[in-house]
Amino acid sequence: MSLSEPDHELVVAELGREPTAAEVALFENLWSEHCAYRSSRPLLSAFDSEGDQVVVGPGDDAAVLALPEPDAADTPAPERDPDDYGDQYVTFGVESHNHPSFVDPFDGAATGVGGIVRDTMSMGAYPIALLDSLYFGGFDRERSRYLFEGVVEGISHYGNCIGVPTVGGSVGFHGGYEGNPLVNVACVGLTNEDRLVTATAQKPGNKLVLVGNGTGRDGLGGASFASEDLAEDAETEDRPAVQVGDPYAEKRLIECNEALVDEKLVVSARDLGAAGLGGASSELVAKGGLGARIDLDEVHQREPDMNPMEILLAESQERMCYEVVPDDVERVAELAERFDLGCSVIGEVTDGNYVCEFAGDADDPESETVVDVDAEYLADGAPMNDLPSEAPVQPDRDFPDPAPALDEAVESVLAAPSTASKRWVYRQYDHEVGTRTALTPGDDAAIMAIREAAADGETAAGDEGVGLALSSGANPNWTQTAPYEGARAVALENATNLAAKGAVPLAAVDCLNGGNPEKPDVYGGFEGIVDGLADACADLGTPVVGGNVSLYNDSVEGPIPPTPTLALIGTKRGYDAPPAALDADRADASELLLIGAGGDALGGSEYLAQTGGTDRFPSLPGEPGDDAGEPGDGEGIDDLVASLAAIARHDATLATHDVSDGGIAVALAEMVTDDAGADAALPDRVAAFEETPGRLVVQTTDPDAVADIAGEVPVLRLGDVTTDGTLSLAVGEESVTLDADAIRDHRGVIGRELA
Repeated sequence: MSLSEPDHELVVAELGREPTAAEVALFENLWSEHCAYRSSRPLLSAFDSEGDQVVVGPGDDAAVLALPEPDAADTPAPERDPDDYGDQYVTFGVESHNHPSFVDPFDGAATGVGGIVRDTMSMGAYPIALLDSLYFGGFDRERSRYLFEGVVEGISHYGNCIGVPTVGGSVGFHGGYEGNPLVNVACVGLTNEDRLVTATAQKPGNKLVLVGNGTGRDGLGGASFASEDLAEDAETEDRPAVQVGDPYAEKRLIECNEALVDEKLVVSARDLGAAGLGGASSELVAKGGLGARIDLDEVHQREPDMNPMEILLAESQERMCYEVVPDDVERVAELAERFDLGCSVIGEVTDGNYVCEFAGDADDPESETVVDVDAEYLADGAPMNDLPSEAPVQPDRDFPDPAPALDEAVESVLAAPSTASKRWVYRQYDHEVGTRTALTPGDDAAIMAIREAAADGETAAGDEGVGLALSSGANPNWTQTAPYEGARAVALENATNLAAKGAVPLAAVDCLNGGNPEKPDVYGGFEGIVDGLADACADLGTPVVGGNVSLYNDSVEGPIPPTPTLALIGTKRGYDAPPAALDADRADASELLLIGAGGDALGGSEYLAQTGGTDRFPSLPGEPGDDAGEPGDGEGIDDLVASLAAIARHDATLATHDVSDGGIAVALAEMVTDDAGADAALPDRVAAFEETPGRLVVQTTDPDAVADIAGEVPVLRLGDVTTDGTLSLAVGEESVTLDADAIRDHRGVIGRELA
């Protein structure tokens, strides 16, 4: 990729001269789609990012959120008062590493983890949890399995080595990712009011200090590479654009960063990710309306004879750029040496242009100015694209005829790789390191124990801290069928995951993945997922406080489905939550209830993906009903989610599980254990397999109490809990019976096939 002729003309007009080779390379990368969001930024104003809980919103390396006090943690965020929040903060960010993970799945995924962890560190936070949302082509394809195994290995290796638990996420398989997988990783960090750092340079005269690994030639042009369609020969031709990670250096960098923040040595910080040193240092000073003077010869390097462009743009990993008061530079160097990290004083903050000098020859120490530009123009001056779009159209109802037998349909949906158990994935991750993981992967949401949020920062008897609930994912079947409605469903689904464990949403970050935006139908779908996600999060009262856009996920196989990964964080008092597994001990004293209304359609469902056929996307709660029924009637989705969370927290609730991929049939099957079964009945296949989010299956000993809490939300009795470890499901005139062993066998397809 090179600087386009129109962009070149703009740069020449701004500089009043021809740019140097290093300047051309900087503009090429920092004005790329990956860095400048040229096709998406005009759409992102749809997101509401404000709230009393938002300390630092979009535009920094990660968002910063104030946690509520324990007594207010169960209260929905829009109903809290400003003084309900304490000085305990969490950071939240998400990034994609899609193209690199196609070229080199292990290093591409591993360095994606490293990058989002350093984004967390930039805010003065210690990383405490990771979430991964992964999307691949058909599981029956050898290429997809190779990428899948490599990506999971890369994430587990890096995360396990640095001691940050991967506690949740999602995995999907869809033919649209055959030539371009998606690797989206979110990270949560912990900090407080006193330790907060931002990526905004503060004062001319302060020094810029580079700490971490030496700079090599890996990752050159990574930002521009991420802004192009993947070519057929990408695996060989684009390999130099993929970074190589060193998790042990990252672990030392994490601990060094903690020491620097503890001693208040960091004025501002930015991690070196896209566009390397040039990107990090120019963006750091640009945010402060300042400039910099950088001596590229002072950058510690691990390869000989590097030229200015390579030093500026290499995306070598495990590096941080700090703004440091001059009197503190010596102490920063001492701490870097303690943790066996390189350290270079590379320049200083100025009130002029962003200037880089380079001599390169020890025998000729006279430096040459290779970059001299306005930092704000470099970082934020890229013109936005005005692209044509074509609105998507939903499919009509066309069910398979004849329909498969019910037992065949249930078994095929249970065994679909997207619906099946992801145990093979999360068992490779250390999800309990750090002793905060209160609810581990395999349930609807993870829960992290934030004991520091308790009164006086200590957890005494009866004085629990705040449980931080986490969920992330998307559903390409939904958003391919109906981008706007599917994205709304993605938001509601993640919120329902939190509610199933008794938590209410605090904030969200998104990773918006799309194909080549220059194709009108692709851009129309992308507009749909942006607007759908924005509208749903606004309806939930949940600010979207940061995120990432990844476009040009297009290859010779075609564009990916529009994929709006949402990572959602929520709170509850304490760390306990009802399990997703049925309770056999109180089977006789309990009932199975369905809370929430269905949407009376199978569009986007795994059932149709397995059996063939089409349908419109289900109507969602909070939407008006239509002629096909009125499932949209009822309370707004913010009230719905709050009601579901309150039901999950009730003393009579024994088990909860959300209804999503595969519908109620799969939700019931996933709740069955060797000792506890379910005997349930549904009117038809639409009711059994439709995937409308915003619904919970609940085992309760007090149905009347559940109905009282639900209020206007529909409550349906599904059936009884049994002690035979068997799912007995009647659907209209048909029925199917599966014991726990058979369910495990169907759902264990991923682990079995990869063994």
